[in-house]
Amino acid sequence: MNAMFVSSPAAIPPLRYSQRTERRSRWLTELTELITFPTISAQPQHRKDIRACANWLARHLAEIGLHHVQVLAGMNGGHPSVYADWLQAPGKPTLLLYGHYDVQPVDPLREWRSPPFKATIVGNNLFARGASDDKGQFFIHLKAVESYLRTTGSLPLNIKVWLEGEEEINSPNLSTFLNREASRLQANAVLVSDTEMLGAGKPSIIYGLRGNLSCELEVRGPNHDLHSGRYGGAVLNPLQALSEMVAGLHDRQNRVAIPGFYRHVRNLQPSDRQEIRCCNKRDKQILTDLDLPAGWGEGGYSLFERMTIRPALTINGLASGYVGAGGKSVIPSRGMARFSFRLVPDQNPQEIAQLLRQHITATTHPAVRSRLAITGGSDPVLLPRNSPVMQAAQRAVTQTWGVSPSFTRSGGSIPFVAQLHRRLQVPIVLLGFGLPDDDIHAPNEKMSLTNFFRGIETVIRFLSEYGT
Repeated sequence: MNAMFVSSPAAIPPLRYSQRTERRSRWLTELTELITFPTISAQPQHRKDIRACANWLARHLAEIGLHHVQVLAGMNGGHPSVYADWLQAPGKPTLLLYGHYDVQPVDPLREWRSPPFKATIVGNNLFARGASDDKGQFFIHLKAVESYLRTTGSLPLNIKVWLEGEEEINSPNLSTFLNREASRLQANAVLVSDTEMLGAGKPSIIYGLRGNLSCELEVRGPNHDLHSGRYGGAVLNPLQALSEMVAGLHDRQNRVAIPGFYRHVRNLQPSDRQEIRCCNKRDKQILTDLDLPAGWGEGGYSLFERMTIRPALTINGLASGYVGAGGKSVIPSRGMARFSFRLVPDQNPQEIAQLLRQHITATTHPAVRSRLAITGGSDPVLLPRNSPVMQAAQRAVTQTWGVSPSFTRSGGSIPFVAQLHRRLQVPIVLLGFGLPDDDIHAPNEKMSLTNFFRGIETVIRFLSEYGT
């Protein structure tokens, strides 16, 4: 074993605390309890579960020794968040630890091999909704903090903890929340663990996120379903019209076909693209991981580039007509599609929404009516890589994992990161411990227990490095 893993723990009591078998067993029990709350923020029937989970988290933050614990009311009737702090290190920097306790829906339920809200350990993985995104990952922060407070009785710096309840619905009330709580959340830097590593044993620090724009398109025809034998061929089927509109969102070169969509997309320098190709997975490995025969997308770019530095449009769901047992000869009265964009610097979600509205208006057949709803959005973000807090994270990762982290970009979106970076102008470290095969947002989501426990050790060292 690399000497890094055996020499440092003796000098840092929190590391010894975190490596005790009985501690790790208790932490898994606690994480299992946290996961049992079905905190699906997109579904109104889970509002009570979300509130119960927020209360559980508040109690837990107090139990591990944090101060000023409070469940913060959501804005505009939205979901609550949870705050706590420890500000007993005068002259030291203040670090904000961010996470989100809401999760994605579990559909399709039949594809889960174990109950989604009952943590199930198989081999070295813990399976459950939220295991990796993001309950398991922000719990890493809390256990690192506990390791300090239960051993030394203090922390090497000041911390604030903010756990959000609306991230998985694009944080619709984030702007108004920050108007109210900006001073409470003010810090010198922010740590977020809501991303993934490049692979097992391949830690990374993310410095770029794509933005997001979520939409819902409805196409209506007759006021009610019609008999397809009586009216077929004379009435435009709204499902057909919708399908043609959705298919027309991409051209034959697999580029987004909305006029003006690429107007502000940055063209990266060859040196930047070379760094991305050098440090990240090749096309063949990505296809092997996904068990796919071929890739798809915009020509001239690798699969990883398409996933991270290029914009994308994805159809997330379609609903229309009869899909039950047997057949039903109808022309459905309506059809609905949900789709989302991933945006890159310098694309603006509001501008893209306006271009989309114009495109939908231009492509709606006169025999039907369309309605476009924008359901959420967030800006893309690029983070500086040379800040002291980023360097502290790099040292902590190297000490814990025995290898230097790769700096890379992610195709995902975290609305909080873009807004806080813009409004508070503080450095943000995206240090995630998920793996590419964790199946976040899909059935059988999981978290590697190796990454969970080593993640705690990494954050312990990070707190020490940044606080020194």
